[in-house]
Amino acid sequence: MTEPAQRVEPFPTAVAPPHGATVAHIVEKLRDDILTRRLPPGARLVEVELTARFVVSRGPVREALRRLAADGLIEHVPHRGAVVRRLGSREIQELFEVRVELESLAARLAANNRDKRMRARFTKAIQPIFEAGPRRASEYLCENAEFHRAIMELAGNRQLRDVAIRLQLPLIMAQVGDVRSAQVLEASVREHRAIAEAILARDPLAAVGAMRAHLERAAALAVARSAMIPDEVGEQANAPRPTRTPGEPEL
Repeated sequence: MTEPAQRVEPFPTAVAPPHGATVAHIVEKLRDDILTRRLPPGARLVEVELTARFVVSRGPVREALRRLAADGLIEHVPHRGAVVRRLGSREIQELFEVRVELESLAARLAANNRDKRMRARFTKAIQPIFEAGPRRASEYLCENAEFHRAIMELAGNRQLRDVAIRLQLPLIMAQVGDVRSAQVLEASVREHRAIAEAILARDPLAAVGAMRAHLERAAALAVARSAMIPDEVGEQANAPRPTRTPGEPEL
């Protein structure tokens, strides 16, 4: 049976950002839109639309886009402007190879962590994975990100956490969120529970094994899905820029 199309949540009503935090506010909201697929891979970020949404001038919007590009979440494509970055199959494969090693290490460190307060915070943070009932893909992306973040926090290694953030590992899942069928989501939830139970039981070997199995399955799914999508954005981004006459404005 054909899976129903994923429902994209509407953007919230336009509201001016907090005073003194304009650019940071815009960056935070757009990052959240990208990682939850309200802005899917390849989506354009049009300045005039963003100024209307955030009730600001173009200056803060351009600075926010510059920061998002520096973080690797968006890219500037000739003749299209700013678009949400679309990872190619090779990039996804390579990032997952790194992710498997980083998060397996995080799972081992988390299982070995004996700090009672940190373990209590971890237990509270992962409660959603034990809730019964089917998941919606958009909601699962948030649950998934929070689960993996909680493991990183319990691991207690700031350098490991910072490396994971710099690699924008959550962007991988945002790239393939549209292929998460009910069966795929159910399997992922089961795997999350197995990882969590091993960590809570302070069993590092089981935690590492469960994490590796989970991410290797996710990697196979992500790479297979990305191979089915024409990399039009990536091709345009890598194409040479046309020569412009000095003084001619860039399109």
